[in-house]
Amino acid sequence: MSNETSKQSPMQQRLYEIIFGYNSKAGKRFDLLLVVAIISSVSVVILDSVSEFEQLYHTWFIALEVVFTLFFTLEYIARLYCSPQPKEYAKSFYGIVDLLAILPTYLALLYPAAQVMLLFRLLRILRILRVLKLVRYMSEANVLLRALMLARRKILVFLFCICLITTIYGALMYAIEGPENGFTSIPKSIYWAIVTITTVGYGDISPATPLGQALAALVMITGFAIITVPTGIVGAELVNEMRREQREHRCLHCERAGHDHDADYCKHCGASLLEES
Repeated sequence: MSNETSKQSPMQQRLYEIIFGYNSKAGKRFDLLLVVAIISSVSVVILDSVSEFEQLYHTWFIALEVVFTLFFTLEYIARLYCSPQPKEYAKSFYGIVDLLAILPTYLALLYPAAQVMLLFRLLRILRILRVLKLVRYMSEANVLLRALMLARRKILVFLFCICLITTIYGALMYAIEGPENGFTSIPKSIYWAIVTITTVGYGDISPATPLGQALAALVMITGFAIITVPTGIVGAELVNEMRREQREHRCLHCERAGHDHDADYCKHCGASLLEES
C-alpha cells in the first residue's frame, strides 16, 4: 500500500477498493452496476434523438437523464473523495471523461441555449474502457500509433498527390460536361472526382456525354489502383515496428530476442523476462 493510501481513513480506503479496485466482490459488483448505468444512459441519449420516441417518452427520458446524472455525480464525488491524489485524478484522461459525463446536463439546465452540448453525454461510453480493463491493450495501441507516426510523411505525400489528381480530373470533367450536365463549377467537379475515386459513388451528379463517361471510367480505375496505397504504407510501418519491439524484448539469461511484448517468460530458456524492468 502506498504512502498516500495509508494516510486515508478506513472509509476512504474501502471506497477506493470498491470504486477503483477490480479484485473484490464489491468492486466487481460496482463495475457491473456502472456498465449497466453507462449503457442505459447512452441508450437514452440515442433514443431521445429519434423524433418518434422523443414525442412519446420525452418525460421519461428527462427523468432517466436526471437519475443517471445524479448517479454519475455521486460517483464522481466519491472518486475525488477516496482517490489518494484527487487533483491528479481530476486532471487525468478518465477524470475529464467522468466530468464530461455529467457537466452537459447541468449546463443545459442553467443555459437552455447549450442543449447541443447534451451530445457530449455520449462520451460516457468511453468509461467502459476503464471498467472492462481494456487498458491492458494500450501497448498494442501504442505500437499502432508509432506506426502511424512513422508513416505520416508518406501519407501526407500520398494525400497531396490525391489532391492534385482530383483537381486535374475535376477540371477536365468540368471542361467536358459543363454546367448543362450538372458540373456547374470546378469545385463541384472536384467533389465528383473525390466521390468517384474513393468508390463512394453517391450518384447525385454523373457525366452524360461519351467522353465524360470515358473519363469517369478512368477515374474509377485510378481509384481501384490507389485505394490500397495507405493500407500498404501503414502496414509496412506496423510490421517494422512490431519487429523492432520484438528485437528489443531480449532475455537477459540467453540473450535471445523475438519474444512477444506481453510475454512473461523466455520461450527459449524459460527464464523470467520481468527481471528486465
